[in-house]
Amino acid sequence: MPTISLKVELLKPTIEKQNVYQTMTQTNTDFANWLLTYDDLNKATSKVFKLFSSNKQLPSAVVNQTIRDVKSQKRHQKAKKYKRLWCAFNNQNAKIEYDRLYKISFPTLEKRIGVPLVVRPFQQKWLDKILNGEAKQGTVDLFKKRGRWFVTIAISYDVEKTTNEKVLGIDLGLKNIATCSVGTKSLFFKGNQIAFKRRRFSSRRRKLGKLKKLQAIKKSKDKESLWMREMNHTISRRIIRFARSNGVGLIRMEDLTGIRMAKSKKEAGRNLNNWSFHQLQTFIQYKAEMAGITVEYVVPNYTSQTCKCGNCDKQNRNGLRFKCKKCSYKNHADLNASINIAKALSGISKHKQVI
Repeated sequence: MPTISLKVELLKPTIEKQNVYQTMTQTNTDFANWLLTYDDLNKATSKVFKLFSSNKQLPSAVVNQTIRDVKSQKRHQKAKKYKRLWCAFNNQNAKIEYDRLYKISFPTLEKRIGVPLVVRPFQQKWLDKILNGEAKQGTVDLFKKRGRWFVTIAISYDVEKTTNEKVLGIDLGLKNIATCSVGTKSLFFKGNQIAFKRRRFSSRRRKLGKLKKLQAIKKSKDKESLWMREMNHTISRRIIRFARSNGVGLIRMEDLTGIRMAKSKKEAGRNLNNWSFHQLQTFIQYKAEMAGITVEYVVPNYTSQTCKCGNCDKQNRNGLRFKCKKCSYKNHADLNASINIAKALSGISKHKQVI
């Protein structure tokens, strides 16, 4: 059952409410850090909050969820303490409601409150699915970002898997951010315009660095990050539309875990080590799930050097040109790689499982 996270802003909470949220967050963080040192954590229940503090308050719903979160995260918790742990509520304690406005209600320090939400059209569709019973609401996180308060709502839903048998291969690269192929059809996402804009970001930050404007540099990095995220959303949406229009039932991508991509010596702005390819693959994956399309990851070794005849030779590829030294087969190098990925010639990755 696929799951998405819906980030929704709270509609102008009062100063009093914001202070309550902030107090809850700080208390929850202190409690979580105390739990990391608690010897009987595996047996802990909401009653242990009294051992932590007899003066502070925290809704039992938050206490129970925090205990569950700390239990599951302690094995992988590298830091000795949490910098911040936002309050979380399960689907029994946080409830979506509608009465002329969409609201979410959850317990606070004194009582349960209902807070109006700022709902955009695409979010309304998912909130209606929850209210109609077409989707299941999961954990709700309450958090603050850039002075505004939000909730993140986990939503799971049933999707009927497509019965289509066509396979789409996706190659990620330097000159072309993504190259897709299914049968005789292909789709390219060229990287030149993206590289141009990234060089402008980089050039601006160098100038700001000389002027020691550190805050402006941080804002520039944040702006570039948001732009990259939107680009990855745009690319992933177009890929899924391409897949659906061509009857694709399976998407295959390279498992890039632990791999550092090649750098362009001539153009620093096209350094793929700084492009969010993991984010792009994540966006493709969850959008594919929503469309009922299966995703697999293949071993990335030699996908760009192998010919359809089976010959694998480093000299087969020269930039964007592919010509087999054995059978003289010619093709666009990235397109040839995407075809090999679709066929999984290098094998299915054992590190990333079938989704």
